[in-house]
Amino acid sequence: MSDILVHTEAGVMTLTFNRVDKKNSITSGMYAELADALATAESDAAVRCVLIQGDPTIFSAGNDIGDFLNAPPSTQESPVFRFLRGIATFPKPIVAAVCGPAVGIGTTMLFHCDLVYAGDNAAFSMPFVNLGLCPEAASSLLVPQMLGYHRAAEALLLGEPFMAEAALEVGLVNRVVPPTEANAIAQAQARKLAAKPLSALVETKRLLKKAQMPAVLERMGEEGASFGRMLREPAAREAFGAFMEKRKPDFSKV
Repeated sequence: MSDILVHTEAGVMTLTFNRVDKKNSITSGMYAELADALATAESDAAVRCVLIQGDPTIFSAGNDIGDFLNAPPSTQESPVFRFLRGIATFPKPIVAAVCGPAVGIGTTMLFHCDLVYAGDNAAFSMPFVNLGLCPEAASSLLVPQMLGYHRAAEALLLGEPFMAEAALEVGLVNRVVPPTEANAIAQAQARKLAAKPLSALVETKRLLKKAQMPAVLERMGEEGASFGRMLREPAAREAFGAFMEKRKPDFSKV
């Protein structure tokens, strides 16, 4: 069975992370599946809304570290960057249901969704600095816009988790619900959207995002270039080495 389940019904394409035994960590192949699914959803007039969801216990632990080290993204056409551009520019509504940990890209992708429903067990974190890296998905632009500079700096420089109620307070999520209900509630909201006129949905979303879209794409490209460079530097090598060896990293010499 695929690590990304794709199901389309009643105008909603539902993309489900299906790798719970690996904490829904995302491989290069999964990014390719997600990017391809978004491209299909964009061109298919029968799809009016996309829903991204995980399990009631885990949304995503972010990148699969082993896969990431074996096949790091080398160009802007790498699957992860195709997915990020796809979700940032997707013209139709995107709804997300998030329960449990949402790490790294598990959080940053949400800044490109239109509606987000969180289980009360959701924990959002962006620990890029802890891995010797910089933010991605234009999060260095979007996080301060939503959270304000100081809370964004706390989230991105310390990389510590913040919980569902804090995410609700700053506007990252629309509603906090019991984890066992999150996917169903998000699905119901997605179907409400899918019942509306597609042209009106698309034009309204375009207008909502018009002012920031050029800046988002520019920042995404800049972050991607920095991310690729930093992957090859000593801090990232020490961080990933420590992760694989299950020890605390030592950044005193990098």
